[in-house]
Amino acid sequence: MRNLSGGHIEEFVLVGFPTSPPLQLLLFSLFLAIYLLTLLENAFIISTIWLTPSLHRPMYFFLGHLSFLELWYINVTVPRLLGAFLTQDRRVSYVGCMTQLYFFIALACTECVLLAVMAYDRYLAICEPLRYPTLMAASLAARLAAASWGSGFFSSMTKILFISRLSSYCGSNIINHFFCDISPLLNLTCSDKEQAEIVDFLLALVMILLPLLAVVSSYAAIIAAILKIPTAKGRQKAFSTCASHLAVVIIYYSSTLFTYARPRAMYSFNHNKIISVLYTVIVPFLNPAIYCLRNKEVKEALRKTVLGRCHYPRDVPD
Repeated sequence: MRNLSGGHIEEFVLVGFPTSPPLQLLLFSLFLAIYLLTLLENAFIISTIWLTPSLHRPMYFFLGHLSFLELWYINVTVPRLLGAFLTQDRRVSYVGCMTQLYFFIALACTECVLLAVMAYDRYLAICEPLRYPTLMAASLAARLAAASWGSGFFSSMTKILFISRLSSYCGSNIINHFFCDISPLLNLTCSDKEQAEIVDFLLALVMILLPLLAVVSSYAAIIAAILKIPTAKGRQKAFSTCASHLAVVIIYYSSTLFTYARPRAMYSFNHNKIISVLYTVIVPFLNPAIYCLRNKEVKEALRKTVLGRCHYPRDVPD
C-alpha cells in the first residue's frame, strides 16, 4: 500500500491472481497454452479465408475480421499476465496502463459492433436470400467492417481523454485486477470523476446496448423467417448458417453485461476477475472452434489449407 497524497501517480500494481507458487506455475501453463492455441486458431482461420476463393463472401469476410480482432484482443491482456506469473513483477507504468486500457476498450467496442454487423448479414442472407448479393455487396461489407473498427477506436479515444484528465490519485495504487480497466482506475482517483463516469456510461449504452439491440432484432426476424420454412430439413439448414454466430454472441454479451451492468460495484468481489477471464481469454479461444465445428465450408477449407491444397478453382459456386 502506498499513500499517494493526492499526487500524480507514476505506476500501478496489478494484483492479478495471487496464489501459492505451485498454483502460479499451473496457471501460467494453462494461460500460455490457451494463448498459443488462440493465436494459432485465429491465424489459421484468417489464412484459410484469404487463400480460399469460395470463402470470399461477406459472411467469411466478417469472420476474418473477427479472427483478426481476437488475435489483438488476447495480446492486450495475456502477455503481461504471463509475465507476472513468471517474474512476480506486477507493476505497470501509468502510460502502460493507459495504453492497455485504450486498446482493450477499442477492441471490445469493435467486437460489439462487429457482432451486430454479422447478425445483420445473417438476417439479409436468410430473410432476403434473392436480394442478398445486391444488398450485401462487397463495398458495403467493407464499409461496415471499417465502421466497426472506427467506432470502437473513436469510442475508446473519447473515454481515455476523460480518464487521463483525472491526474490526482490517493490512497493506494493497487488495482485488484489482472489488467487495467475503467472502474478500478476511477475508484483510485481523488479527482472529480463525474464527467468521466457519465461519458463512460453513455458510450457503454451506444457501444454495447445498441449493437445488442440490433442483434436481438436481427435474430427475432431470422427466427420468424425460419419458422415459416415448410420442411424440417430446410429449417435446420437455415438455422445452421447462423448458429455459430448466435453461440458467440450469447457467450460474449452475457459475460460482458454481467461484468459491466453495475460498474460502480464491479470490483467489489474477486469473482469479477474470473468473469473477465471468460470474455478476454476464453471467448477468443472458443470462437474459432465454434465457427469451425459448426461450419462445413470452413472445416473443409481449413483441412485443405493444412494439407497444402488450398487453391480452389475460381468458378466454384457460392
